[in-house]
Amino acid sequence: MQRSTWFKKYKQRVLSIRQPLTILFALLMTSSSLAWAAVPSISEFTQGMTKKSGLIPMYYDDTAGKVFLAIPASDEQYLFQSSLPYGVGSNDIGLDRGQLGRTRLVSFERFGNKLMLTQHNTKYRAAHGSAAEKQSINEAFASSVIAGFTIVAKNDATNLIDYTDYLLSDVHGIGNRLSGRDQGSYSVDKMRSGVYLPRTKGFEKNTELEALVTFKGKNPGGYVQQVTPDAESLSVHLHHSFVALPEPGYTPRVYHPYSGYWKFNYYDYSTAITEATEQRFITRHRLEKKTPHAAMSEAIEPIVYYLDPGIPEPVMSSLKEGASWWNQAFEAAGFKNAFQVKVLPEGADPMDVRYNVINWVHRATRGWSYGSSVVDPRTGEIIKGHVTLGSLRVRQDYLIALGLTSPFTDGNADTSAQQEMALDRIKQLSAHEVGHTLGIAHNFAASENSRASVMDYPHPRITLVDGNISLENAYDKGIGDWDKHAVTYGYATFANDKEEVEALSKIIVKARNAGLAFKSDSDTRSSRHGSANGHMWENGDDPLDAFDDISNIRNVALKNLGINTLAENASLSSLENSLVPIYLLHRYQLEAVAKQVGGLHYEYERKGDYVTPQGQTFVAPQVQQRAMQQLIKASTTSYLAMPDSVLSLIPPTAYGDDVTREQFKGKMGLMLDPVSAAASAADFSLSLLLHPERLNRLEWQATSSKDRRKKVGVKLLLKQILNVHWYKNDSDGPLAKRLQLVALNAIMKAVTNDSLAPEVKLAADETLLEFAEWLDDNADDDKYEILHGYFDTYFASGSWPAAFEVMPLPPGSPI
Repeated sequence: MQRSTWFKKYKQRVLSIRQPLTILFALLMTSSSLAWAAVPSISEFTQGMTKKSGLIPMYYDDTAGKVFLAIPASDEQYLFQSSLPYGVGSNDIGLDRGQLGRTRLVSFERFGNKLMLTQHNTKYRAAHGSAAEKQSINEAFASSVIAGFTIVAKNDATNLIDYTDYLLSDVHGIGNRLSGRDQGSYSVDKMRSGVYLPRTKGFEKNTELEALVTFKGKNPGGYVQQVTPDAESLSVHLHHSFVALPEPGYTPRVYHPYSGYWKFNYYDYSTAITEATEQRFITRHRLEKKTPHAAMSEAIEPIVYYLDPGIPEPVMSSLKEGASWWNQAFEAAGFKNAFQVKVLPEGADPMDVRYNVINWVHRATRGWSYGSSVVDPRTGEIIKGHVTLGSLRVRQDYLIALGLTSPFTDGNADTSAQQEMALDRIKQLSAHEVGHTLGIAHNFAASENSRASVMDYPHPRITLVDGNISLENAYDKGIGDWDKHAVTYGYATFANDKEEVEALSKIIVKARNAGLAFKSDSDTRSSRHGSANGHMWENGDDPLDAFDDISNIRNVALKNLGINTLAENASLSSLENSLVPIYLLHRYQLEAVAKQVGGLHYEYERKGDYVTPQGQTFVAPQVQQRAMQQLIKASTTSYLAMPDSVLSLIPPTAYGDDVTREQFKGKMGLMLDPVSAAASAADFSLSLLLHPERLNRLEWQATSSKDRRKKVGVKLLLKQILNVHWYKNDSDGPLAKRLQLVALNAIMKAVTNDSLAPEVKLAADETLLEFAEWLDDNADDDKYEILHGYFDTYFASGSWPAAFEVMPLPPGSPI
C-alpha cells in the first residue's frame, strides 16, 4: 500500500516535469519548421543577381561580392578539382601557375538546413558485392566532409548555398606549403580576397569558379621575399572546378610493371579469397577507333593538347613539334591523326577541364617542369592533361652550350648551333611532360637503349670531333621505341576481353625480346639504390665509358673557357656562371658510375615471364673495381684543379650583378674560392661511393662469395681511398691538403652513420686502425699528431671530433 502511494506520487511528478518539456520541444520543432518554411525561394533570393548557367548554376551578387550555387536536391556526384591559375613564381616553394590540386569524387548531402560537401572514399570498395556488402565497406572506411554550407534559399528540386567562404579559403594548402618550406606563417585575409568573375564560368559539363585570395604572413622567408613586392601580403588566384562524371563506356586496362605506366589502384573486398584485394590498372585517356577492327583508323574523338598562347617564338614551334612526336606512337598503335597539338583558342580558359593544356610558367629561378592530370578516381580515366613547363630551362641549356663551345671569338659570334641545342632540349621536355599526362611513367634506363624514350632525363650527348667539341645530335629527335611500346600497351584496341589479355601479354614479350630496358623512379631517384641501370641525366650504353667520355669533354671545355665564352660587354665576373655547369659537367654521370659499386642487375619480373627466372645478380667485380677508381679519381687534385687561366680572369662579382645560388660557395670572401669548389665536388663523389647502404651491399657480396679474392670489400675500398689521398699522396699544396681532409671526413661520416651494418663497421674500423698506426709511424710530422689524437677519441667514444660540413654544390637538377 505504501509502495502504491509512492508510485502514484512519483508518476505525477514525472508528468509535471515532462509536460513542459514536451511543450518546449513542440515549440522548438514548430519554430524550426517555421524557420525552414521561411527560407525564400531561389527566384526571390536571387533577384538582381547575375546568373550563369552550367553543370551547377551559379548566381553572383555584385553588391555583396558573393557567389551562390544552385545544388540539385539529388545525390548527384561530381569530380571536384582545385587548382592555382596564378602562382607564386618560386621553384623552391613549388606553387606554380597552373598547378593542379587533388581530384576528388564529391557530392552534396543535406542534413537539415545544411549541405555537406563530402569527398567519397574511392580507395576501398566492394565493386561486385551486394548492396549490403557495399554498405559495409562504406561504414568501415571514413569519408571526408570538406566543406559545410547553410541553405539560404530553395525550391522543390534545388537548394541554394553561399559558396563564397569556401571559394576564399585555402583549399590548395598554400599556408601549409609556405610553413613547410620555412617561409613564414600565412593565413587567408578575406578582406583582401574576392570572387574573380572573369574566370567564374558555367559550361554544360563543368562549372568553374575563381577567386583572388590574399594571404597575410609573419616572418616571411627568403624565397617569398624574392618573388613578392610585399612579402607579408601574398596574393594568388585559386580555382575550383565541378566536373560531370565521364560518360559510361570507359574500360580500365590492367596494370603491368613493364607496361611503362603509373599504377592506379583500389582495394576490392568483394573479390574471391583466392584473388588479391588490390585491383591495379593504368591511367590513360579514353580513345576509341571510328572503325573498331581496322588495323589503322581515325579516332572518334582525338586527344588534342593546346599550347599556352603566351609562349614566344621560336619556343612555341619547338614545344609544338616535341609534343606532336607522340602521334608517331599512336600511329604505331593503330590510330591515324589521333594525337594533335594546337594553340589554345582565343577566349578559351586553360583551367577549363575540356582542354588538355601545355602551360609556359615563369619563375624567379630555373626549376622543374611537370605533367599532371585530372583523373577519374573511380576508374583511372584521364579527363584532362595539364603540362607545366618552366621557361628558364631553355636558357640553362643555352648557357651550357655557350660554356662548352666558347664561341665569342669576335663581337658578333654566330650562336645558332647553341640555340638549336637549347631548342632541341625543350622539344624533348615538351614530349616528356606530355607523356606523363598520357599516363606514362619515367624510364631512366632508356639512355642505355640508344635513347629509346623521351621519358628519360637526357643529358646532352656531346662529342669530340678532331679534338673540338661538337653539339651536333646533342638531343635526340622523335619518339622512341619504348614510347611506342607504352602507347601500344595503353591505347591499342581489341575485339574482346580475351583478345585483349592475349595481345597485352604479346606486347610485353615483344618489348622484352627487343631488349628494351625499363627502370623508373623507385629504383633511380636516390643514388644509394642498387640498380645498375636506370640513371638520371646520363648517357651511353656503358656508364663507365660514358664517364671517361664526359671527363675528356669537360677537360677540353675547361681549357677553352675564357674571354671567348663571354658575349660582348658581359662582365668578367659573369664567367663564373658558365664555369659552374662545365666544371660540374660530370656530376650526374658520377651517379651512374656509383651505382655500379655494389650494384645489381634485375628487372621488374613476374612469375612466368621467363622459363628460367632471372632474379638478380651483382655487377661483375672488374666493373665495380673500375667504377671505384673513377669515383676516387673524381675526388683528386688532378681532376678538380681549376685552370689558372680561368681563375685569373674571374674577379669578384661586378657591382650591379647579383650573387646567386648558381655560383660556388666559398671561404674566401668575395673571391671565387677554387679550393672550396673542389672540396664540394670531391665530397659529392666520395659520398656517393661511401653511402652506408652501398657499403653494406658491397661487403655482403664480398664476404658471401665463394671466391672472395675476386671481390672488393669495404676494407679494400677504404684502403684505395687512403692510398690516393694519404699513403701515396706527395702533393703539399692547399688544394691537396683540403682534399685529404675531405676524403677522411667522408670516410668517417660513413663509418659513424647508424645505417652502416655492424659487421661492415667492424671491417671499416680495422682499416682505420691500420691508418691510425700509419699516423703513429709518421708521428714526427706535426700535422699527423693532431689526427692521431682524433683517432684516440674515435676509438674510445665512437664519435669523430674533426667532422665538418663542406660547402654545398650549386643546384644541379634540373639541367
